[in-house]
Amino acid sequence: MAESHPPIEPYDHGMLDTGDGNLVYWEVCGNPEGKPALVVHGGPGSGCTPGQRRTFDPKLYRVVLFDQRNCGRSKPHASDPAADMSLNTTEHLLSDMERLREHLGIDRWLLYGGSWGSTLILAYAERHPERVTEMVIPAVTTTRRSEIDWLYRGVGRFFPEQWERFRDGVPEAERGGDLVAAYARLMEHPDPEVRSKAAIDWTTWEDVVVSMEPNGKPNPYSDRPSDDLVAFVRICAHYFAHGAWLEEGILLREAGKLAGIPGVLIHGRLDLSGPADTAWELARAWPDAELIIVEDSGHTGSNEMRDQILGAIDRFARR
Repeated sequence: MAESHPPIEPYDHGMLDTGDGNLVYWEVCGNPEGKPALVVHGGPGSGCTPGQRRTFDPKLYRVVLFDQRNCGRSKPHASDPAADMSLNTTEHLLSDMERLREHLGIDRWLLYGGSWGSTLILAYAERHPERVTEMVIPAVTTTRRSEIDWLYRGVGRFFPEQWERFRDGVPEAERGGDLVAAYARLMEHPDPEVRSKAAIDWTTWEDVVVSMEPNGKPNPYSDRPSDDLVAFVRICAHYFAHGAWLEEGILLREAGKLAGIPGVLIHGRLDLSGPADTAWELARAWPDAELIIVEDSGHTGSNEMRDQILGAIDRFARR
C-alpha cells in the first residue's frame, strides 16, 4: 500500500485580488523549481485541505492549491449572506485559475481534481489545452443536469425514506419541482435558522448517499464547522441549480480538445453519487485518457484509490 507523502507547509501564500471584490486564497508548497501542479478542490465550496498537499512528492512538484470563491479562506465567505453569489460562477472560477497561473509565472501545469474539481479542470483544459501538461481525475463528474438530477432525486430509489426527508426540507408547494433550486432559495433566506436547517438537511442527504461505501468515513459532508457547512451548501445549491452554467453534455462533446494531454481517470465501482458511466463516457471521448475502475471504492475513496492516485501523479512527476 502506497503511503501519502509527509505533511508539508506552504512556502508561499497570498490572496489573489480578482478585481470584483473577491479575494481568492492560494498557497504553494513543495519544490519551487519542481513540476507545477494545480489542486482543484471539490464541492463546489469544500475548500482545499492540508491533506491534499500530501498527494505530491514535495521534492519533485511545485504544488499550487487555492480556495475557490467564497469558501475556505477566500473572502467574502458564503456563510455571510451579504456575499454576492452572482460573482461566483464556473466562468469566474476559470478566470481565477488563469489569473493565478499568470500571477505565479507558471507556463503549464498538471491538473488534479475530483468530483466537482474534475468538472472544473475539464472545463479549464478544454478552454486552455496549451496550459495543461497532464490530468489526474478521481471521482469523475461533468455536472450535467442529468448527473445532478440523479444525485438529488434518482438515487433516492435506494434510500426512499431518507430522500423523502430531504424532499420535505423545502416548502410544500415546491416539493414536486426542482428541489435543488428550492434549496438554493432557502440558502438565500434572510433568517439564519432557515439557512442552517437547509444546510443540515442537504448534507444529511449527501451523507446518506455515500453511507454504504465500505471504506468511507461517517458523515463526510455534515462533519464541518457550521459556517463552512452553510457556505458549502449555499455554493453547491447555487451551482447545481444553474447546471454549473454549462451547456448540457458539453464537456463530453468537446473532450476531443484534450487530445495530446495524458489523463488518468480513477473511479470507484461503488460510487452511487456519481456512477461510473460518466467516467466511461469520458474515457471513450478523450483519446489520451486511461480509465481505472477501483472495485472497492465509492465516491469517498479507499486505500486502493489513493494508491492509484499517488501512482499516477508519481508517474507524471518526471515527464
